[in-house]
Amino acid sequence: MSDVTHILEAMEGGNTQAADQLLGLVYAELRRMAAHKMAGEKPGQTLQPTALVHEVWLKMVGQGNRGWKDRNHFFAAAAEAMRRILTDNARRKLRQRHGGGQQRVELDDCAAAKAEDVQVLAVNEALEKFAQLDPQRAELVKLRYFVGLTIQEAADVLGISEPTAKRYWAYARAWLHEEIRNSA
Repeated sequence: MSDVTHILEAMEGGNTQAADQLLGLVYAELRRMAAHKMAGEKPGQTLQPTALVHEVWLKMVGQGNRGWKDRNHFFAAAAEAMRRILTDNARRKLRQRHGGGQQRVELDDCAAAKAEDVQVLAVNEALEKFAQLDPQRAELVKLRYFVGLTIQEAADVLGISEPTAKRYWAYARAWLHEEIRNSA
């Protein structure tokens, strides 16, 4: 059993210091996951990897959300929290009223940023439909697309083999591509 799993059990048992111990163990991994995802974003984003990790931590631990079975379950929950935060951020940026603090940007930068936000929302909508049909493959997409885990890392989190994860990934990508194309 990993140290993370032991600490999660201590948290369930009411140990108030366990959350601090957990943060020390998982922070670097959460930060790496967030940095990987944010590396593909345009420069000048308001949401930085450190802020994303802090929002995930507050959403997961700060609000008393607990009950993770083990390390893999914890990181799967973190991936879901990152997906929701990034999706909410993309929605917020696309709102008309969000333009109150306007800044001068080049036209190409503005169009590219809006296209990225629209893409995140399209993937999220298609993923919600896919999750109803195939929750495990949808979870793999969340880990790969929104968190940036490798096939092997995502397979470890989900408790499946790498070849199975590769098959799931190929199927999920094809399904989502077709769903996004049909809904456009």
